[in-house]
Order: sequence, then C-alpha cells, then structure tokens
Amino acid sequence: MKANKETTIYDLAGKLNISVATVSRALKDDAVVNKKTKKRIFDLAEKMGYRSNHFARNLRTQRTNTIGVIVPRLNSYFMSTVIAGIEDVANSKGYNLLISQSSESVEKEIASAKTMFNSRVDGLLISLAYDTEDIQHYDSFFKKDVPVIFFDRVPEKDNCTSALIDNRKAAYEATKHLIEEGCKKIVHITASSKRNVYIHRLLGYKQALSKFKIKFKEEYIIIGNLSMEAGSGAAEMIMQLKPLPDAVFVANDTCAVGCMLALQQGGLNIPGDIAVVGFNNDPMSVVVKPNLTTIHYPGYQMGEMAARNLINHLNGSVSLHSTGRILLRSELIIRESSKKSG
Repeated sequence: MKANKETTIYDLAGKLNISVATVSRALKDDAVVNKKTKKRIFDLAEKMGYRSNHFARNLRTQRTNTIGVIVPRLNSYFMSTVIAGIEDVANSKGYNLLISQSSESVEKEIASAKTMFNSRVDGLLISLAYDTEDIQHYDSFFKKDVPVIFFDRVPEKDNCTSALIDNRKAAYEATKHLIEEGCKKIVHITASSKRNVYIHRLLGYKQALSKFKIKFKEEYIIIGNLSMEAGSGAAEMIMQLKPLPDAVFVANDTCAVGCMLALQQGGLNIPGDIAVVGFNNDPMSVVVKPNLTTIHYPGYQMGEMAARNLINHLNGSVSLHSTGRILLRSELIIRESSKKSG
C-alpha cells in the first residue's frame, strides 16, 4: 500500500497561488506577512495536514530545541515539582523536554546520558542517582560544549554548575529545633553517603549536636533508601534502642511518615514520647496526624532557576562557567510532630 505523500510548503503555495517564500515566512509567524494571508495559509495547512519539517530546520540551525532531564525517580513529589518548574520555563522559551529516570541506578543513568547525547539535546539538567560515584559519562557533553546543570543531588566538584539548597544549614536548623524542644537522644535516618544532600544533612545534624554539647552516637544513624517501608523498618530499630530516643530527624518526608506510623502502631505518642522532623515539605506532611514538622525545599523554583540559567546560556546571555553554585533558600516549618514543649 502506497503511503500518503507529505504535504509541503510548495503544495500550499501552489494551491493559494502565492510564493513559497511567503508561505515559509507565514508559517514562522513573520510580521512581514499580513494577518489575512497568514490566516489563509494556516487554514489550508491545517486542512491539508501540513507538518513543519523540524528535522530539516534543526540540521540548518544545529539546534533541536530540546532539553534533556535525568532524575532519580519520577514518582517523587519533590522531583515532580522540579520538573514542573523546568517545563514551564522551557515551554515559554520554545523548548521541549526529553525526560528520563535512572531509578536510582548508575547503570541506567549512564544509558540515559548516552540516549540524551545521541538525541542531540541542546542542554542537560541532571539529579544524580544514589550510587553515582563519578560523572565521566557526561564527559561527551563537556567536550562538545553542551551545557550541563546539576540540581539537588550534585557532584562534589567546583567546576560544575549546580542548583541546590544549603542542606547542611537546613539540617542544622531542624536538629537545633529538636534540641530546643528538650530532645537529647536524636536519631537521624538518612541514605547513601555518596550523595551530597545526605552527606551535608548528616554534617548539619552533627554540627547541631556539637554546638549544644550532645555526644554523637553512631548507633543513632540509620541508613536506608528513604522509602515509607524503610521508615517502618527504622521505627522497629528505634523501638529496640535502650534508652528509647526522644526524637527522629529524617532526610525526607516519605520515610518520616512511614516511621511515624510504625512508631504510633508500636504504642508511642508523637511528639510526647518521641518527636519527628522530616525534609521536603511533601503534601503528605499535612495529611499525617500529627502534622509533620519539615524543611520546605523549593522544588518548583529550583526547576525554574536551573532551566532559566541553561536557556540563558544557550541564548548567549550568560556563561555557565561564571555561574557556579545557585543556592536557593529553604525554611523550617514547625508543626505538631515536634512540639514537645506545648
């Protein structure tokens, strides 16, 4: 069966008895072509099923107008807000997104990076997987001067452009709050020590303990994947500790909620017996009872900032080499789960 012939600008020009140049300009919304002629051209293009040949245009401009985005998990509320910020800025500037998730696997992250490179994305935005130890798989982008911005989970390298919050400061404030509520036996539930966010949150936790002359205890550090199930498992470990800890600071809200529910099922009162603080300000933090104290992490603004800087670089208005680290503000939101003092 013979395939239907693709409609071209020559077909449109012939039907309307106008020049090919006029059709081409109209389809690019050039102000040179009057509105009445444009309408005739657009109406016919729609009727005949005309599709713009982006591939040919991309070959001429060396641009695909596509930005690649690699994230660890798409089912994360925080990541979905980041992507929403990226998408709003990208779409407003005429860019499309090619999104991939590593599923917390460096092997999948490497495969995604190859796909993005072969797809000739104009720029790349990345949040690293749990087990990514180096970023050699992005060397092909650096060598071709394809702009790359890391966000949230970023490499510990000074020559990379990154968008993030001060995780150490945020964790310090969360732990300090628990101490000021009278807590001295504070457990910290965290994840892989390979990632900057968890390294710095642990450092902030330790800094607060040191500041208030509270001895750091290795047995108070519980490492897992920060899922709700991991939170439940951590709660079982906490309830076996003697004496019972009086507070828990968790590196994300999902795990914190899992921990809270399991502690309550174990007969403990929150915050009376044990106070809980999470991280990210996930919507579930105000659904669980008592409402969860947490750190507000501005995901949408992070996505906006990362995308805007990338596109500004592509348009030549700013150089990523001079940008360095983009720090966004975080905020401790105090709710009932940590208010021991009433």
